[in-house]
Amino acid sequence: MRRILLLDDEQNVLSALKRSFRSIAGSDQLRIDTYTVPQDALLPLRDSAYDFILSDYHMPSMNGIEFLTLAKAMQPDAVRMMLSASAEFKTILGAINEAEAFRYISKPWTQEELADTYHAALQKRDQVLEDRRLADELRVQRGQISPHEEAMRRLEESDPGITKVKWSADGSVMLE
Repeated sequence: MRRILLLDDEQNVLSALKRSFRSIAGSDQLRIDTYTVPQDALLPLRDSAYDFILSDYHMPSMNGIEFLTLAKAMQPDAVRMMLSASAEFKTILGAINEAEAFRYISKPWTQEELADTYHAALQKRDQVLEDRRLADELRVQRGQISPHEEAMRRLEESDPGITKVKWSADGSVMLE
């Protein structure tokens, strides 16, 4: 299943994006999480792996570059994209340089542009994961990491935090 995180402080924009992505994805399994507050959108990044993250630039408490930079630290393999009505060069440059945004989508967008972006983002995500898998296989062959470490990395990619579970002496999971 593909997972997308959408962040915009305007609910109507989120609804339009969600409808658009659902029509583009067709029968693909797709889970879309939407948020209007950046701090709320950061919480699921600790526990759920996303294929791509799309953030608006102008928001009251945190701009999109700040959000995507934090998202990059939490999920470096997720494809990050910026959405904005602003066509300022400084905004676009910041998204690319600071947050390493893959694409910049301007408001209003076209369905064709969004479809191209959706497919390119998923292709990029798949390539990143395949590159990581091949690099880990090579590291195992060279003895740089153990097969156990490789398996743990793959688990962490699909379910962030799963390898960092704290166990009590009786074998139960300790919650913070």
